[in-house]
Amino acid sequence: MVEPTIPTVDLSPFLKENEHGNKKKAIETITKACSEYGFFQIVNHGVSLDLMKQAIELSKTFFDYSDEEKNKISPSSNAPLPAGYSRQPLHSPDKNEYLLVFPPGSNFNVYPKNPSKFREVLEELFVQMSKIGVVMENIINECLGLPPNFLKEFNHDRSWDFMAALRYFPASNDENVGITEHEDGNCITFVLQDEVGGLQVLRNEEWIPVVPAEGTIVVNVGDVIQVLSNKKFKSATHKVVRKGEKSRYSFVFFHNLNGEKWVEPLPQFTKEIGEAPKYRGFLYKEYQQLRLRNKTHPPSRPEDVIHISHYGIDT
Repeated sequence: MVEPTIPTVDLSPFLKENEHGNKKKAIETITKACSEYGFFQIVNHGVSLDLMKQAIELSKTFFDYSDEEKNKISPSSNAPLPAGYSRQPLHSPDKNEYLLVFPPGSNFNVYPKNPSKFREVLEELFVQMSKIGVVMENIINECLGLPPNFLKEFNHDRSWDFMAALRYFPASNDENVGITEHEDGNCITFVLQDEVGGLQVLRNEEWIPVVPAEGTIVVNVGDVIQVLSNKKFKSATHKVVRKGEKSRYSFVFFHNLNGEKWVEPLPQFTKEIGEAPKYRGFLYKEYQQLRLRNKTHPPSRPEDVIHISHYGIDT
């Protein structure tokens, strides 16, 4: 019996001038994936394979440093998110540590001095991932049948994008959770993972492993796209399961939204087609604050965790 997998899309037709090639097929594949469960992976995406490998290796070196050394780049208090090095609190069900960066040049960034070239690689990877974010946003725009450049104009501020290098600790005897089941609150997420694996996506009530493959980048749609499309596209439910005695390393790039943006279902998916909105509108930064509180002050009852359903309208 063939194990279920997430679809793989060749992005090269979207990166070359006058190359229409398999664009239609890619659009169909991405539309189907986003409509059903919100996950797929891309190849020939333009991000350097050597850079991807170097980033993973340098992150392994960094995370092997002592806590004292890593804590030298603790986040500043005024950052909207903890840029720099952080570790999940002991009481958190998530078991990982991470290094978070905003776009190169951001005043919030706190970079490690070692290993050498790590900052240079982080900044270059950020630039390349950001380019793919814009390309993918345009593709999603086309998949949704929106006017040309609609999402680009709606989401033109790239200063809220961020990227995190993560290390998930090896599994312990009593539990294997790396990060609990969740959906991403942003627009589009990109994941570069090492060979260890552990990322799983929920489809039709079944957890499907996203098997690592060299050169691939995993893509998933977040809550913002789900709300704008009035749930035509689904924000992907996923988790990370820790395996054996190995650490898992990954980079996650969040194609984000300016916190001052108002988010609500677009008229193209509601009144223009005679459908009722499935969500009430909200200020994006307020939703992010609620999600952050899920992590810093985990509710005692799972049903009290804030999801995008917090803004749902019963129909």
